[in-house]
Amino acid sequence: MSISNTKTHYGSVTKTFHWLTALLIFTAFPLGIIASDAPFTNGDEIAQKAWLFSLHKTVGVTIFFVALARILWAITQTKPQALHPDNKPETFAAEAVHWLLYLSLVIVPLSGWLHHAASTGFAPILWPLGQSLPLVPKSETISAFFSGGHFVFTKLLMVSLVLHVAGALKHRIIDRDKTLQRMLPGTPTVAALPPQPHSRLPMLAATAVYLAAMTLGAWIGLAEHEDHDPAGDQTQLTAVASDWMVTEGSIAITVSQFGNDITGDFSDWTAAISFDPDTGTGTAKVNINIASLTLGSLSGQALGADFLDSATHPTAIFSGEIIPVGDDFTTTGPLTIKGNAQTITLPFTLKITDNTAVMNGKLTLDRLDFGIGANMPTEESLKFPVTVSIALTATRSQ
Repeated sequence: MSISNTKTHYGSVTKTFHWLTALLIFTAFPLGIIASDAPFTNGDEIAQKAWLFSLHKTVGVTIFFVALARILWAITQTKPQALHPDNKPETFAAEAVHWLLYLSLVIVPLSGWLHHAASTGFAPILWPLGQSLPLVPKSETISAFFSGGHFVFTKLLMVSLVLHVAGALKHRIIDRDKTLQRMLPGTPTVAALPPQPHSRLPMLAATAVYLAAMTLGAWIGLAEHEDHDPAGDQTQLTAVASDWMVTEGSIAITVSQFGNDITGDFSDWTAAISFDPDTGTGTAKVNINIASLTLGSLSGQALGADFLDSATHPTAIFSGEIIPVGDDFTTTGPLTIKGNAQTITLPFTLKITDNTAVMNGKLTLDRLDFGIGANMPTEESLKFPVTVSIALTATRSQ
């Protein structure tokens, strides 16, 4: 059997690419379905679900690279001619489906990879590639865009596969020709075929289908993102009176899941600050709207009953005394999260220019101290420490 293609037969390299791709596809599909349906109510189930998704993503990335190699090889090869060129509708359909498959083998895994890279956390790819991709920013909107595309593209791939397999079986069972045998081991006898013109219409038809699929996928992904936007369905905290009014700032948290650091922040919080620059003392009371947390792909899980339980405990509260410590400051007091109060001390730096103060602080909490993720009592999948980073700019009320 020849390595390269001829006008009547496929070579061994093409056949290897074909069946390797088939094996990978029929591995990736069940893994994705099983992973999506798998429960994640406790630590063991979360670890199992993440492992299944990691395998699915890893196989998907493998398909992407195999598909690129397959396409590059196909470009250098002679394309075997159709056995029934006179049946123009069937020939057109077969070529269009082949183009759909080629496009799908690149676009389906690539859209999933881009969705993974734009999101944060959960189920790393088991290649030494990391979570991120160059030129792909961390953005839930971008992640949703590619997620919707991946959803639609996988369905298009499934339809293309069904049509491809149905066509192969039709040739084998009904036509009883050598179409399927040409992709199996061996070299079946095929009579010489007359020259056949090659039309671009099947390629254009497949491209048009994919452009429509891209539009549909973008619409689905962005619409779902808007429906699940925490800022869109939460009650905002009421503004509070303060001697120092916060003009901008952030309260961010970083957790470690499966060895990956995942950072998110609370978009809705208030701070009532009383502070005397002359003595360096004062008080601070902070209310945080728990439902305003965004934590990448972990947002829904983080707000659930086993973790922050935003439905039952919608607010976290800190009230502390501010005192100077050398050139910096600390504020110490009770922090209440999920109904559990712990006394904490937050060290921070403070720079005051005229009536504007810039503050930066960081501390580490233990999630179990607040009953967060109590169903995951080990650090196998989710570490105990949670880093809290606070930065704000405030102006003194006149």
